[in-house]
Amino acid sequence: MRVSIDSSNTTPVFEQLRMQILGLVRSGDLIAGTKIPTVRGLAEELKIAPNTVAKTYRELEQQGIIETRGRSGSFVASGGDPSRDIAARAATEFVKAVRSMGLDDDQARTFLEAALRGAEGDNGDSGGRHRVS
Repeated sequence: MRVSIDSSNTTPVFEQLRMQILGLVRSGDLIAGTKIPTVRGLAEELKIAPNTVAKTYRELEQQGIIETRGRSGSFVASGGDPSRDIAARAATEFVKAVRSMGLDDDQARTFLEAALRGAEGDNGDSGGRHRVS
């Protein structure tokens, strides 16, 4: 997660952080099911107080942007469109699986693009194309 704090900015640090995370979620850079850094980890990375990160996470959780799953950590929450959420979670799981096998992002893209090409027309709307198996 790429966030930064501008110490010369008059906006409170927790608000800078909240707005950046919210922006990443809204832009699709952080998708449903994505694990976000721990409070302590992000505080250390940004060199800010853990309570500041905790306050940010609490506010984001109250807004339904993130969800905390006990010891499992904090994750980007599901949005309003269930099909998008399911797809986002599947994509997150795919990336985890590919990386756990030691494959890089370029290889993952190759597999994904091949799967997309192979699935064209399989959604019930062939767009005039007919497949012969």
